[in-house]
Amino acid sequence: MGSLRGIPVTLIDKSFQKADPFGAPVTTDLDIIVDNVLVAPASTEDITNQLSLTGKKIAYTLAIPKGDTHDWVNKEVRFFGQRFRTVGIPLEGIEELIPLGWNRKVQVEHYE
Repeated sequence: MGSLRGIPVTLIDKSFQKADPFGAPVTTDLDIIVDNVLVAPASTEDITNQLSLTGKKIAYTLAIPKGDTHDWVNKEVRFFGQRFRTVGIPLEGIEELIPLGWNRKVQVEHYE
């Protein structure tokens, strides 16, 4: 039996550059590659719960590796050649009490 290994996922973060003449922020996208992210299809229960609570249809659940310090709240991510947006706040467990290499999970919806 082989060990579990995730895929690289691109997390899109915004970087504030300056303000335009009207005072609105001008940002640029920063592509951050996060390696070893587990990707699993969302369960029927997760899809139903999130749809009834927020009106968003969850497509996948991502398991984020331990030690990752990036902000995953309301961010765009890319994997499998498609774009997704994170939904809700990532659920996080205590690193020392979780046996494998991932301690957070975040749900994503398809984003166009």
